[in-house]
Amino acid sequence: MSDKKYLRNDKLPHIWCPGCGNGIVLSALERALEAANVDKDKTVIVSGIGCSSRMPTYMDFNTLHTAHGRALAFATGIKLAHPELTVFVIMGDGDSSAIGGNHLIHAARRNIGLNAIVVNNNIYGMTGGQYSPLTPTGMKATTAPYGMVERNFDLCELARAAGATYVARGTVYHAKALTDLILESMENDGFSLVEAMSTCPISFGRKNKIRGNYNLLKWVKDRCINVKATAKMSPEEYEGKILIGKLYHQPAEEYTKSYGKIIDIAKEEAKR
Repeated sequence: MSDKKYLRNDKLPHIWCPGCGNGIVLSALERALEAANVDKDKTVIVSGIGCSSRMPTYMDFNTLHTAHGRALAFATGIKLAHPELTVFVIMGDGDSSAIGGNHLIHAARRNIGLNAIVVNNNIYGMTGGQYSPLTPTGMKATTAPYGMVERNFDLCELARAAGATYVARGTVYHAKALTDLILESMENDGFSLVEAMSTCPISFGRKNKIRGNYNLLKWVKDRCINVKATAKMSPEEYEGKILIGKLYHQPAEEYTKSYGKIIDIAKEEAKR
């Protein structure tokens, strides 16, 4: 793969810390885009605020770096104005599930054709290491020095319950599988969400005494199990594990198509 094809080389080197999983997610997205042979002029990548939200800065596409938690709102406007575009939305766990949580629920409910990628490193990495709604219970953060007391929720289950028609979860350890999930999500005509379990060696790893990039990657790997493997297991056998792989796919009419029908009806009414 040529960097010149997909990256803005004049924006490199990137600002991510050594051991950060964002580069792996970026590579997975690049490979998926190449496999899909996308038209760069008809592809838009939107992000909010956070470490992972710097991703569009380095990508040579139509890109939009928006306000904290509002990436999906901006992306919704783009998709409504130009339904023919392929629109990706890159968000972090805090960006998508805290300040942007309501936008996530309603984007999923509408089943609008956006490809959401949530880079979940379990922490607010850029703004000081505060806990997010996805920080595992018991883990430490600058705002939880004695351990997180709140229960973290399952973002994929939330998206599915809200109405997303494709939901998957991968990890930066399983990089090839993550590429495949992103590629598959692009084939869904509706709201797709791929959660990428990632690593933050500085704000999360150090605070929780998980030293070294290898150990942090292994920590991510050891917490997960592929959903296909659970088919022959009892719930007790994989209790406490995070399911990865394709978790849900149920096609339904995409929002801009439904909205387009309303526009056609209104135009016909106006002629009478």
